[in-house]
Amino acid sequence: MLELTPVAGALGAEVKGIDLCGPLDQSHYNALNEALQKYEVLFFRDQAMSPAQHAALANLFGSPQLHQAYPHVEGYPQLTILENDEANPSKIEKWHTDMTFRAKPPLGSILHGVVIPAKGGDTLFASMSAAYEGLSDKLQHFLGGLTAIHDFSYGFKESLEEPGGRERLAGMVLDNPPQEHPVIRTHPLSGKKGLFVNGLFTSAIKDMKPRESRALLDFLITHMESPEYSCRMNWRVNSVAFWDNRITQHRPINDYWPQHRKMQRITIDGDRPF
Repeated sequence: MLELTPVAGALGAEVKGIDLCGPLDQSHYNALNEALQKYEVLFFRDQAMSPAQHAALANLFGSPQLHQAYPHVEGYPQLTILENDEANPSKIEKWHTDMTFRAKPPLGSILHGVVIPAKGGDTLFASMSAAYEGLSDKLQHFLGGLTAIHDFSYGFKESLEEPGGRERLAGMVLDNPPQEHPVIRTHPLSGKKGLFVNGLFTSAIKDMKPRESRALLDFLITHMESPEYSCRMNWRVNSVAFWDNRITQHRPINDYWPQHRKMQRITIDGDRPF
């Protein structure tokens, strides 16, 4: 039986009582899925997962999504390497939901800490259901009728502007045209409603004038960044975070340069937001 300890008021729980490196079956899936729906992000300690074990855990929840913009573990194209050091500082500093530029954004992501800096490098998570509940009834109703545009090129504009960036990412740009998603998403399992726009990939609100769209997005992004909707993961080697990408956002804290930080991540295939 899982032992779950909440880490904040809005979301997040530390999980004990499971070995992610061992054989996992339907009972493990049921327990983890129930916990994920309740707490939205789960944290595990001392899980020395191999790439094969990491992939097996993700496979319980669905097929992986590939991300050609990042390198991957040899033999495991689904296992993305997120690595930064003095020569390669992190570029992503905004709150975001993973890969909302796709028609079917990921169900969730499982991130494994491989090399952790001596200090810094935490990750913030925020509950989009709590952020939604923090809005007035009238604004909830208004937002429920809106659609947002999510764009790979908007989110990776800095990488595209680098020398050779457009050539390197040409396939990703071609394979990921802008997508439309509802501003308010309904979780397909829990039924919870949550904000589904983010500062990294959401470029505009459909059918609004640019100034209106920008003002509304700026308000929503500022609102969802409120501390009362968030929790914080302090990484250690072999810590694991598993977040529900349908109802959360996250933000890496880039306060560890020039130290070395290496993470390995699998994103799990999701469904079309509604």
